[in-house]
Amino acid sequence: MDPIRSSISINHIAISVPDLEKGLKWYQEVMGFTIVRGPVELTSDDIQVGKALKNIFGSKFKKLRIVWMSSANNIGVEIFQFIQPKQLIEKKQIEYWSGGVIHIAVTERNIEDLLSKVTKTGGKQISKLWELDPKKHHKLVFCTDPFGNIIEIYSHSFEQFHANL
Repeated sequence: MDPIRSSISINHIAISVPDLEKGLKWYQEVMGFTIVRGPVELTSDDIQVGKALKNIFGSKFKKLRIVWMSSANNIGVEIFQFIQPKQLIEKKQIEYWSGGVIHIAVTERNIEDLLSKVTKTGGKQISKLWELDPKKHHKLVFCTDPFGNIIEIYSHSFEQFHANL
């Protein structure tokens, strides 16, 4: 591995929800994400992206709706609603045994207020609120959006949480 090479940046994350309008509203109002583009409907027979979508999602893919959003630190967030075929189920728990991406994490200094907002708007708290370093007041909690997608809330940035200081 080349020691001079810098790390690769996270460009965006994609979240699947069964109701795009509800998801868009929730991620705007609760998480504070802003719309960059959309919402739009994309289909497998779309001249521009249809073949790519079918290649990515498989031969059964026919139609989706999507909106592109951005976080405060300019990480992209795509909210997908698969229309045909439809999303099967909402997640009910962390399926760590399935592998792959387990959750997204956001940073909010006032973790208790954001957690309250999440639970008052259809999300669920799924872990205790943990203060892992009482001297530095580093807290975290796991919750879900209204669709069962798992979100971890950190009280401090990733670097502040994990740096060997």
